[in-house]
Amino acid sequence: MYGLSGKVAKARAKEVLEIVGLTERAKGRIDTFSGGMKRRINIGAALMHRPQLLIMDEPTVGIDPQSRKHILETVKTLNEQGMTVIYTSHYMEEVEYLCRRIAIIDEGKLIVSGTRRDLSNRLAGGTVLKLTVDSLRPSFIEMLEQLDGVEKVIVRPEEIDVHLQSKMEIVADVILLAGRLEVVIHNMQLQEANLETLFLQLTGRSLRE
Repeated sequence: MYGLSGKVAKARAKEVLEIVGLTERAKGRIDTFSGGMKRRINIGAALMHRPQLLIMDEPTVGIDPQSRKHILETVKTLNEQGMTVIYTSHYMEEVEYLCRRIAIIDEGKLIVSGTRRDLSNRLAGGTVLKLTVDSLRPSFIEMLEQLDGVEKVIVRPEEIDVHLQSKMEIVADVILLAGRLEVVIHNMQLQEANLETLFLQLTGRSLRE
């Protein structure tokens, strides 16, 4: 399909099997491979003609951790060797690990694009306090938004995200407020804002909704 002669194709197949980590299975039947191995073979087929541009759509969905790690390292190496890679994924940790420039698309529309630093600068607050509560009252959300250091509050069916302006101590204030309004907190966690947080801020919903 790529116009490679038998001799060239055979030599290139050997090189590609090395790249995708399947040299030991060179004589194996593909229908006996695991799902992760089949995914790596798909990538290998796309590399046969040494493309300048490689487009990958969710290459690590539903595969074993070993194949996932190998695919990520392969993509990173190919890019470092000069190949341009367009990589689509719902796994933000993969995007943060691999990509120099990032675009967020929601319902077919481009929402924002730029370098990782560009997108990080758009985050409302660098730290997020995640709360899981019972007996949620509207007044609790209103008073959360009024606490010193709170940038924004996003309410979801199972969780409340409180975006903070800085890593200031606010946990005690939240606990006191919840007790005063008889809101039961089951879980609370402080975490650094990331690309998934930005997606939620821009679209109002999580990546899995």
